[in-house]
Amino acid sequence: MKKIVSSMIMLLLVVTLGCKQRQEQKQQPVTYTPAAPPAQMQIDQLQQATKQSPKSAPAWIDLGNALMDSQRFAEAIDAYDKALALEPKNVNVLVDQGTCYRGIGKFDKAVEQYQKAIKIDPGFPNAHRNLGVVLSADLHKNKEGIKEFQRYLEILPNASDAESIRQSIRELSK
Repeated sequence: MKKIVSSMIMLLLVVTLGCKQRQEQKQQPVTYTPAAPPAQMQIDQLQQATKQSPKSAPAWIDLGNALMDSQRFAEAIDAYDKALALEPKNVNVLVDQGTCYRGIGKFDKAVEQYQKAIKIDPGFPNAHRNLGVVLSADLHKNKEGIKEFQRYLEILPNASDAESIRQSIRELSK
C-alpha cells in the first residue's frame, strides 16, 4: 500500500511540476527576431556585386565564401579562381579553395592548393592542418599527414583543436 501511495504522490508531483513549467513558459514575453536572409538571397546579392565590380577581389572572395558555406563547392572554386586572378598570393583563398576541392572529391587538387599556400606563407596554420586532414583521411598518407599536423601544432600549440589534433596524431601513429 505504501508503494502505491508513494507512486501516486510522485505522479502528482510530476504532473504538477509539468503544468507549472508550461505556465511559466506561457508567461515569458514573446520577442520577434527577424530571420537572416536566406543563403540564396545573400548569394544573389554577392553575384550582383561581382557583376558591378568584376575587378574586386573582396567581392569574389565574399561570393566564394557564401557558396562554400552553402556547400556549392564547384561554384565557390570558380569564384575563388577569379579572386586569385586578382590576388594570387591570398593564402586564405588558396586554403578555402583547397577545402572546396576536397568537398568535390578532388583530393590531389586540394593538396596542391594547400601546398601553394604553404609556399607563400610557411607559417599559415590552417594550410598545414587542412593538408594533414586530406593526406591522412583521404589519401591515407599517414606519415605525411602526421608531419603536417605536427607543423600545425608547432605554429599554434594552444589552438582550440590542439588536443584533437594530438589525438589524431596518436591514432595515425599506431
